Amino acid sequence: MAGRGIFITIEGPEGAGKTTQARLLHEHLRDRFPVVYTREPGGTAIGERIRAMLLDASNTAMAPLTEMLLFAASRAQFVAEVVEPALQDGRVLLSERYVDASIAYQGFGRGLDVELVRRVNEGATRGVMPDLTILLDIDPAVGLRRARQTTGKEGRPGHGDRLEQESLSFHARVRAGFLAIAHEEPDRIRVVDGSRAQGVVHDEVVRLVEGFLGARGWRASDSS
Repeated sequence: MAGRGIFITIEGPEGAGKTTQARLLHEHLRDRFPVVYTREPGGTAIGERIRAMLLDASNTAMAPLTEMLLFAASRAQFVAEVVEPALQDGRVLLSERYVDASIAYQGFGRGLDVELVRRVNEGATRGVMPDLTILLDIDPAVGLRRARQTTGKEGRPGHGDRLEQESLSFHARVRAGFLAIAHEEPDRIRVVDGSRAQGVVHDEVVRLVEGFLGARGWRASDSS
């Protein structure tokens, strides 16, 4: 296989199942396509250190602009170390979160100027955007209950990380932001109901991704 790779992101409010669905999708694709699976903020040594700072519940004094710039800094490193090399190598890059998250969280959620968030991130990413985004949608109240009880991640069980500890109204604005982005970019973003059973959601995600890859001329034999 030659040419540029494919960039796919999984997005959504807290508790929508991004990590679970991204891992399941990776398991489904990895023996059939050359896949790189990653996450952000993070995905690089520098990015993981920034991630820890961003999600640390003790950082209550962090200003919204600081938060947005830290996400963008992590993302700039992510694009340089992970995204561009994977795409240049002709791989399928699968990432949990990317620019849409900053527009939803820092723009709609925090109330920063959305165009400012877009401009900063355009500079940080050098304009590299996903080819396909799966937006897992869920009611914020349901999602937060899920997220705050999840073990093995940042934050104390029952409380969650710094962002998960934000108010329900904040997370409602975030969800509205994601849906607004999806409305603006229907050709890139596919909205999936993340409140359903894990297997049902996975089946729909696989159908959407395989349909997209097939339309781009990617077949399972491409991994050989």
